Amino acid sequence: MDSIISVKNVTYEYKDEDNAVTAVKDLSLNIERGSFTVILGHNGSGKSTLAKMLNGLNKPTSGDIFVDGINTKDEQNEIEVKRKVGMVFQNPDNQIIASIVEEDVAFGPENLGVPPKEIKERVDDALKAVDMLEYKDSTPHRLSGGQKQRIAIAGIIAMSPQCLVLDEPTAMLDPKGRAEIIETLIRLNKEKGITVVLITHYMEEAQNADRVLVMNDGEIIADDKPKVIFSDVERLKKVGLDVPQTAELLYNLKKNGFNVDTHALSIKEAADEIIRALHSEE
Repeated sequence: MDSIISVKNVTYEYKDEDNAVTAVKDLSLNIERGSFTVILGHNGSGKSTLAKMLNGLNKPTSGDIFVDGINTKDEQNEIEVKRKVGMVFQNPDNQIIASIVEEDVAFGPENLGVPPKEIKERVDDALKAVDMLEYKDSTPHRLSGGQKQRIAIAGIIAMSPQCLVLDEPTAMLDPKGRAEIIETLIRLNKEKGITVVLITHYMEEAQNADRVLVMNDGEIIADDKPKVIFSDVERLKKVGLDVPQTAELLYNLKKNGFNVDTHALSIKEAADEIIRALHSEE
């Protein structure tokens, strides 16, 4: 398959007082175009450091990252890299700069020199994509956390990126706001074909991904489909991560002698699996 991002033997080091700290260690991976990838890991695992390298915000200490064939170390193409890979952070208030929603979403395309008529089309399309068009004349600071984050995402979408990298975008939101953002990302991925790389520590946000990577101490220790990743409960707990409640329930049933498939993830799948196992016991 075609890769939008290629990470080749990348290491990232930073200075902490007088000591050099290695946040990412000789890491290699490809992100396929049009895919939905989730990167999990506890605080300090290196996942946010990796996220900031994927659009050139941080440059690798060694190794290379290519975005659609462009090396992120190539200073002449720095803007092009950021156009292709849009970045969304934890706190939407840090990304919203205008006093009217429409003006905020227009800010990015204006800076790219997009003609005014096209900017209006892009703004409307971006707000429709995140289901916020009715708020185009609103004041951002009066919106909920989830709505603000959707406006921040619209501002990136208006620049027509091929890929969205989101660094814990739901960390400051309540459960309703978190659900809004995940639904929005799934829709953007499926309907618009935007590649999504979501960094999170909420396990349930990974359930609809095509692929889940687990990071620990700057390295990828697991890389597979969500059902496979979450069926390995002991491994995840060993690196300080929780698992979805359904995965934990099935894991405990299996441990206690029930013949259940631990790869079921959704509530319906888990319920069906438990019913099937109970019938097979009769």
